[in-house]
Amino acid sequence: MRYLFQGDSITDCGRGDYENPYAMGNGYPRLLEAELTAGNGDCEVMNCGISGSRVVDLLARWKRDCLNLKPDVLTILIGVNDVWHELGNRNGVDGPLFEEVYRIILRETRAVLPQTRIVLMGAYVIHGTATDPEWETFSNEVKARRDIACMLAEEFGMDYVDLQQVFDQAQKKYPAEHWAADGVHPTAAGHWLIARAWKEAMGI
Repeated sequence: MRYLFQGDSITDCGRGDYENPYAMGNGYPRLLEAELTAGNGDCEVMNCGISGSRVVDLLARWKRDCLNLKPDVLTILIGVNDVWHELGNRNGVDGPLFEEVYRIILRETRAVLPQTRIVLMGAYVIHGTATDPEWETFSNEVKARRDIACMLAEEFGMDYVDLQQVFDQAQKKYPAEHWAADGVHPTAAGHWLIARAWKEAMGI
């Protein structure tokens, strides 16, 4: 069984070697690799998340970083940089284009890898140093990308994980900075939340 995690810096989390899909980084894919491989000697776990990626960046490298790897289970977490890059340097991806490109990625994946199970995880933001200066715009625009991911998961018959709900629920126990100090990048506890939510979606 081959698992592939794909996305931006949340998935990347210090991989370092972008030519090596087995460079796991220190985030939720690493936590899941430990558990998945401990229970299955024939299991492979790969991480092709790259810091800063928007959905258009995924498309540009999709054949190399996904289709050629032929995963049995593919997980995608994308969307926050499509908003963040617009707020920071006006180089984001607007909602309609985000949807169009994401749909192309999913359609091509279904065509080339029809047996692959695909899990879409919705982008999230919580209050933090990176998100608070433009909180209303940041949160509303990320919600728009999250809604698109949820809609596409339903359209293509894929699994969907609502990470916003996961982080919102977690803040009833501890404050936002316990889970993601800047409002985007998870702490160790935040990565544990993502890993747990993924496992629940997979029925593991």
